[in-house]
Amino acid sequence: MVLTYCVLKDTYRTIAAPTAPVLFKEKQSKFLGYAFPVASEADVKTHLEQLRKEHVGAVHFCYAYQLGAETKQYRANDDGEPSNSAGMPIYGQLLSFDLTNVVVVVVRYYGGIKLGVGGLIAAYRTTAQLALETAQIEERTIDVTFKISFDYPMLNKVMRLVKEHQLTIIHQSHALRCEMHVATRKRNAEKLQGTLAAWHEISWESID
Repeated sequence: MVLTYCVLKDTYRTIAAPTAPVLFKEKQSKFLGYAFPVASEADVKTHLEQLRKEHVGAVHFCYAYQLGAETKQYRANDDGEPSNSAGMPIYGQLLSFDLTNVVVVVVRYYGGIKLGVGGLIAAYRTTAQLALETAQIEERTIDVTFKISFDYPMLNKVMRLVKEHQLTIIHQSHALRCEMHVATRKRNAEKLQGTLAAWHEISWESID
């Protein structure tokens, strides 16, 4: 008999900090690669605007990003280069490194010699790869947050629960009626819900 099972994936890979620019040259064109951690499209826009200010002589600011720990969304932008010759090769490197919540931008200074579509694809792909190779990649957990409310005499018992389940306290307020926001890895959320449901002295709910 063969038994199969599914392990809930509750982690994702991203980068810890912006990378220093990397330089790739091809036929007198210069390609500068950057990678930034981002949490929203607004973050992407901020980084693009800053790079445009820093590189006023550049002709193209091509990029790709992926957002989301579980449900992912992405965008690839050629910024005037031939269709799919820049943004998608960059995005392909995000997939190759298995990264999310990251934007990679490649800034091009035109050197006067056309590279052709194949040359552009190789240049943008290579520059994105070089940028991500310099990044500090880290694995993070997908967490579920709970709000717990309880009377003050229950505090010690709740703190034991926090320790036993290795919960992360995000927020807490202690008064006659206490409130605590705690986070746990997604794979442990169901077990924690069962424990909380058995405690009639407290009220709780999961929150975004």
